[in-house]
Amino acid sequence: MQDSDEEEFDRDFLARAAKGDAVAWRVVVEYWSPRIFRYLRSNTRNEELAEEITQSVFCTIARKLADYVEQGHFESWIFRIAINRLRDEMRRRKLHARPMDSDIMADIAPQKVAQETAAPEELRALRDAMDQLPDLDREIIDLRHQGGMTFQQIAVLLAEPMGTLLARHHRAIRKLRDLMRRHMGDSA
Repeated sequence: MQDSDEEEFDRDFLARAAKGDAVAWRVVVEYWSPRIFRYLRSNTRNEELAEEITQSVFCTIARKLADYVEQGHFESWIFRIAINRLRDEMRRRKLHARPMDSDIMADIAPQKVAQETAAPEELRALRDAMDQLPDLDREIIDLRHQGGMTFQQIAVLLAEPMGTLLARHHRAIRKLRDLMRRHMGDSA
């Protein structure tokens, strides 16, 4: 879906859902919940916890949707809620947010690994490398690769200048690539 089409979709269904249209609400949840869930699962490494937080996010949205004033994109608003819920839960459980999925592998791993499903060894190396990144860099990578957000959307969400965001992402990917190469060299 193109950005303008997505914005129109959001406006239409969100307006209807805010007025109590159950069908429109179901469409909103079905459209957005997979992306929110993937982002949360990536950070928690726990499907049940990710599902619980996803449900909490949509409960919050259901309560606040009528008051939602579009000052930006709905996507930024929903991801901000998800990020805040995740941070609250991590503090509550005293867990560290860490990635789970191999979607990032295409950007950091050698061509062969990127073309295949990542092996457990590569996923373990990726998790270890992600754990070594500063929280904001890890968050940028997760929003981009797990949340499916554009750089512009992430810049707005995090209130970061685009150039700073792109530089952070580039440095983080380069560091991940270097750490992965070292790990793969050590295990060879």
